[in-house]
Amino acid sequence: MQTIPRALLYDFDGLIVDTEWPIYQAWLQTFQDHGHALPLEVFNQCIGTDFETWSPKTHLENLTGAPIEWSSLDDARQASIEKNLEGAQAMTGIPEAVEWGRKSGFLMGVVSSSSHRWVDGWLRKIGLLDHFDITVCRDDAPRIKPAPDLYLEAAQRLKIDPASCLVIEDSVNGIKAAKAAGMANVAIPNRVTSCCDFSLSDHVIGSARELPAVIERIQEAEEN
Repeated sequence: MQTIPRALLYDFDGLIVDTEWPIYQAWLQTFQDHGHALPLEVFNQCIGTDFETWSPKTHLENLTGAPIEWSSLDDARQASIEKNLEGAQAMTGIPEAVEWGRKSGFLMGVVSSSSHRWVDGWLRKIGLLDHFDITVCRDDAPRIKPAPDLYLEAAQRLKIDPASCLVIEDSVNGIKAAKAAGMANVAIPNRVTSCCDFSLSDHVIGSARELPAVIERIQEAEEN
């Protein structure tokens, strides 16, 4: 049973910073260089999780029917990603939504399948790290999304019931993790994940600008 939210738990990649598009573009170039397509619907299998769940490397080798020497390709792909992320800022509406959550008295967390180095580093770079009470990342729990472990770890660290958490996600794997943790959720699809079916989500909105109003409606519904 859901209760009035006391904590807001944000995903990071593709929600707070648009990191997923440059990553997809770099992988798409690798596939095209080998004569194959990489539809977004296929690539989304690894969004919000990792390559253990679905690997573009394994997929491309299956398509080509031969092993690929990845070391030089990995270096070029990483250089492309870093170049395209130079100067990246928080996504539309995120700073305002985070500030509103803080001022409204919510506990605030970031929960990501990525590393602390990546997540904390980016939050520090865009000036939002101090706005969150906790960051929970891939090494903080036995399993990453779509398993519920990271979200349950966040609730434990905040010392609240999982049902008192509201998750904000951009990926289907993230929504699956929130649902498995017994947490209410809001999906904000981005240009990588907008092709996905988010019918599993409790709420779907167009941008973080809509978050405060949606959260207020959720609070009112639970109070009534």
